[in-house]
Amino acid sequence: MHTIDIPAGALARVAQFREQRHMFATIDPRRTAHVVVDLQNGFMEPGAPVEVPTAREIVPNVNRITQAVRAAGGTIIYLRFKTDAEALSSWSSFYDCMFNRARRDEMVVTFGPDCHHFLLWPHLDVQPSDWVVDKTRFSAFVPGACDLHERLKAAGIDTLIITGTLTNCCCESTARDAMQRDYRVIFVSDGNAALSDAEHNATLGNMVALFADVMETGEVLAACPAAPVQTERAA
Repeated sequence: MHTIDIPAGALARVAQFREQRHMFATIDPRRTAHVVVDLQNGFMEPGAPVEVPTAREIVPNVNRITQAVRAAGGTIIYLRFKTDAEALSSWSSFYDCMFNRARRDEMVVTFGPDCHHFLLWPHLDVQPSDWVVDKTRFSAFVPGACDLHERLKAAGIDTLIITGTLTNCCCESTARDAMQRDYRVIFVSDGNAALSDAEHNATLGNMVALFADVMETGEVLAACPAAPVQTERAA
């Protein structure tokens, strides 16, 4: 698990300009979605092409949040990063410029929609009622990447809890764009994973300063109401 060390300067600015450290200390589960970003075999398996070892360690926290949000009546969303023909054509600045040919081809056989590594990590608590949304960019809110924004608006959801990998890539990109589309964003410090503590904590500093309420898993659970008590109907 990452050693959490949010930059002191970012926390000082928060203390100066905000009324309180946590803006979203309570949430309405009916308007909340837990967005689990890209916890797919290609990022999770030992030896996978884009293995993020710490991502395996956050799964218990991700599942705890999922179970609490689901039990309280919230929505669970699993995002999957997808490399398809359209993405290769329309995002050449990434696939053709950031990679050599061998790495580009590896991405195709890793995150193609019919590939093993494209699938969600089997240790996630995925239920039939959950949403599975495929995206073709780092951020789920880039126009054309997927239809997440439209689906959230139709469902009346305005609060997003972000977990997943990589902290400083798809998770950060999705959180930044969500906030700028007027969502309330909670970014989970021990529910996201990067390739190093330094990269992880740099993103936490960005999030807490400008884009999200950064919480630990325990704080998220405390903000989420308990599941409604089920009472038996009188005979």
